[in-house]
Amino acid sequence: MIQFKNFKNTLFPIIITSVLVLISCGKGTAKNETEIPKEEETSRQTIKVGANQTEKYLKLLKDKQVGVVGNQSSVIFNDHGYTHLVDSLLSLNIDVKKVFSPEHGFRGTADAGEEIKDGLDPKTGLPIVSLYGDNKKPKPEQLKGLDILIFDIQDVGVRFYTYISTLHYVMEACAEANIPLLILDRPNPNGQYVDGPILEKVNTSFVGMHPIPIAHGMTIGEYAQMINGEKWLKNEIQCPLTVITIENYNHQMHYSLPIKPSPNLPNDQSIALYPSICFFEGTNVSLGRGTNKQFQVFGSPDLDKDYFKFSFTPQPNEGAKTPPQQGKLCYGRDLSKVDVKPGIDLQYLIEAYNHTADKSKFFNSFFVKLAGTKKLQEQIEKGVSEKDIKASWSKGLEDFKLVREKYVLYK
Repeated sequence: MIQFKNFKNTLFPIIITSVLVLISCGKGTAKNETEIPKEEETSRQTIKVGANQTEKYLKLLKDKQVGVVGNQSSVIFNDHGYTHLVDSLLSLNIDVKKVFSPEHGFRGTADAGEEIKDGLDPKTGLPIVSLYGDNKKPKPEQLKGLDILIFDIQDVGVRFYTYISTLHYVMEACAEANIPLLILDRPNPNGQYVDGPILEKVNTSFVGMHPIPIAHGMTIGEYAQMINGEKWLKNEIQCPLTVITIENYNHQMHYSLPIKPSPNLPNDQSIALYPSICFFEGTNVSLGRGTNKQFQVFGSPDLDKDYFKFSFTPQPNEGAKTPPQQGKLCYGRDLSKVDVKPGIDLQYLIEAYNHTADKSKFFNSFFVKLAGTKKLQEQIEKGVSEKDIKASWSKGLEDFKLVREKYVLYK
């Protein structure tokens, strides 16, 4: 048993089992490196992510057959930019056998919800196993022969962002196969706050698997500890887990992502807005998929064009082959320059509902899954104020924060 020395307040032993390694995308240079724009370097130079601390985990991989769960964000930073984790491990003679990819695929270019198929990485020839679609959980035969899995994916700290659902199923598969899981932790760009309604068990789905708020304020490593400690895996089993923690990081620090975590979160503004405006995915309102301002605008043909002066027309592009409201002129707001404050902001959702032509067609069945409760839709339909809606979350948030505190690694 190996216990990582920086773990705090954990309720269970942390053991190394299996490592899932994921190949990140990004276009390499002749030296197999990708440069990072200078304006994005500041937080990277201060913070040392788990993947960069090879001195702490290479010894755990020596003479092991390794699997990687990752995507385009699974990289090791260096003086020239970054290299893919898998490329780096292979160059260090680590025996990487297989790659597992989450939603959006191992290169991170697939649409949200698009079926991802198994295949081969053309660069390394490694087999790629999709963990999205019908096969969300690694099968025993897919884990056969692996000694350890590495999980290294950049998350954005939001319940309905499905990488934490993939984490759940990977942990469960590792626990059942008694394969150690090594997590290379990365900062949460929305980690400064905890907010939103708590998911009710009846609304469990792949966009919400656990009784947590929308913005949970945890890193992947902290969240994995919570999954284990709260016994959320099937039959309350626990995953042999080791977390390589982030150096020089706390939850109040700003962290600018050098690589977009998915096709439609292209920059810091979209990531900051995401916890508040992703609710629109459960309505007839477009969030700018099919434009160059994904998750930075909202609009619909059904919104009042005399009230909303901004407009856009979604068209197919990378990450949005058939965007909502494709080819239709949408009226709404441009949020690309607004100052986003920490916390869930419901003003845009309420405003859009109040100024939609046919309110009976505004919400769809996906909204309750995103919210994790029917109550939010009912409150908006009844005209409850944002202040009173948020007040109704307070007890659930207080209870969650007490649980969260047991697993926090970064104060």
